[in-house]
Order: sequence, then C-alpha cells, then structure tokens
Amino acid sequence: MFGLSDLLSLIISAFIILPVVVFLRESGYLIVSWLFGVVKPRLTIGSGPRLIKLGMIDIRKYYHLYSWFSYDDLKRKSKFAYVCIYSGPILINLFIALLINFLIANGWAEEYKTFWDRFVFYAFYYVVFDVVPMTTINGKPNNGMIIYEMIRYGKRVDFNDESFLPATSDVEEEYHEQMEQMEEIKKERDEEKHNR
Repeated sequence: MFGLSDLLSLIISAFIILPVVVFLRESGYLIVSWLFGVVKPRLTIGSGPRLIKLGMIDIRKYYHLYSWFSYDDLKRKSKFAYVCIYSGPILINLFIALLINFLIANGWAEEYKTFWDRFVFYAFYYVVFDVVPMTTINGKPNNGMIIYEMIRYGKRVDFNDESFLPATSDVEEEYHEQMEQMEEIKKERDEEKHNR
C-alpha cells in the first residue's frame, strides 16, 4: 500500500536524487570533452527561463529532467573523440553507482541506506538506457546507438540531420527567441486582463 513514507520517498527521489543523477550524467559529457579541447561548453539544467548562469552552468526554472550538454567545437576531432564523449555519461554514472554500491556493501552510511540504494538504482537506470543501442521516439539515437554506429560504420547512420549535441551558440540564440516569445504571450495575456 502506498503510504505517507512512500510519498516522501517519491518526493526525495524526484527532487533530490534524480536532479543529482541527471547533473552527473550530463557532466560526464563535459569531463570527457575537456580531454579533446572542447570549445564553449555548457551544462544546461532544466528548461524555460534562466534562473542563473554561472560560467558554463546554466540553470533554468522548470524541471531538471530536460537537461543537456552543448559545445561549439572540439580542438581534437576524431571518431575516437566522439565515442569517448558519448561514453562519458555512461561511465560516470556507472562509476558512481558501483562506488556507492561498494561503500554500502561495506557498511558505509547504514542509516541512509534506502536513500543511497535509490541513488544507485537511478544511476543504473540511466546507464541501461544509455548503453542499450536504440532510437528514441523523435528519431534521434541514444548514446549507445551513437557509439555502436561510430564503431561499426565509422559514422552516424540514423538519417537525422541534426548534430549529435547542439552548439552552445545555437542553444543561446534559441533561448533568447523562446524568452521573447514568452514575453509576447505574457503581454497579450496582460492586455486581455486589462481590457476586461
């Protein structure tokens, strides 16, 4: 039976554990891309209006699950570089999940075992859905499919013209366009309320 303690666990999972796991996943791209001389990297967490931008971290107002990594270019481009970059999120979540699992198995943080078990669960959840090669509903490949195609065919073969990861400059331009559209809609609504 779903009780109050389950509701509390769900809230903790949705608003503490998942955002941290998503942030770690996206930072996997960033960490590996540094090795290949990433140009203008950005970690965007959430969507909608910007709350704060600290260097390369862009935190948005709305829910964290829509998060992504973007960059403009790499100084050292190669098929190997792209395979490594798309392996980054898989490897960081796998490493952290295995590390925390090892620590729990050795008696670490026993009083918070349920919290850390859920953390490990979500980290492995993202690993599984990143590793298994598949195409998502919008026709884009997941990381596993990108890696598979790069290793097997030496290129991306999913007939999608969009780049693997968006360019930071394009993301910033799109953000400003969206904010202008939101402002126009807000003005129209305010005028409608005023005219009533």
